[in-house]
Amino acid sequence: MINAKSIAADLQALRDNTPLVHNITNFVVMNNTANALLAIGASPVMAHAVEEVADMAGIASALVINIGTLNPLWVEGMMKAGIAATEKGIPVVFDPVGVGATPYRNEVAVQIIEKCKPTLIRGNASEIMALAKENVATKGVDSTVSANAALDAAKSLAKESGAVVVISGAEDFITDGEQVITIKNGSPLMPKVTGMGCTASAVLGAFAAVNKNTLLAAAHGMAVMSICGEIAAKKSAGPGSLQMHFIDTLYNLTDKDIADVFIA
Repeated sequence: MINAKSIAADLQALRDNTPLVHNITNFVVMNNTANALLAIGASPVMAHAVEEVADMAGIASALVINIGTLNPLWVEGMMKAGIAATEKGIPVVFDPVGVGATPYRNEVAVQIIEKCKPTLIRGNASEIMALAKENVATKGVDSTVSANAALDAAKSLAKESGAVVVISGAEDFITDGEQVITIKNGSPLMPKVTGMGCTASAVLGAFAAVNKNTLLAAAHGMAVMSICGEIAAKKSAGPGSLQMHFIDTLYNLTDKDIADVFIA
């Protein structure tokens, strides 16, 4: 369903259009995600004040909601931005960081899905299973199960929510409830870098802004993340240098790189 040419075409569309991606995200990853969006060719804005989020969503090309570090004011801002983005018809990406860990986090996640109606949901296997109300516990923000174990839960969540669902893991799975696309690139070093999943969600927002086919946009975005992670890992001595090389690889990624590395 996807190939190196389709990935490269979406990447070029992103670079040509420089979509404004509005992020309401957590303190831990703001710098990482903003730099990744800039490197790939998008324009990031990190705005979370209740007084401005609806206006910001109104001028953005995509909204990314990430519940990594919650507080009631931020939740109010997320709801206002999500509703404004949905009314405008722009993609809403939801990253349910750590859902399943606490009742409050679970309650907020349910509210976001019900009121903001995300176009795309990306999480690790435990998070997706928790959202689908499977009997699974999360370990903070880390998954306790493999990505393929959550595939049925992802399909169920996609059908129930109407969103395309992405499971990040050693292999990434993208589903609309019926179709499933698998991304096999990546590196075991990637989970050792804080916020790599959050970065993926931000990147998915950029791709969804330039491709109205959310399933393909999500697959292309995850492919670029995984390809860049794989290339960067070969140049890295550990997680610290992976971060640096990953941003550089996003910036320098070529059609030839994609064709040489992508596993069809």
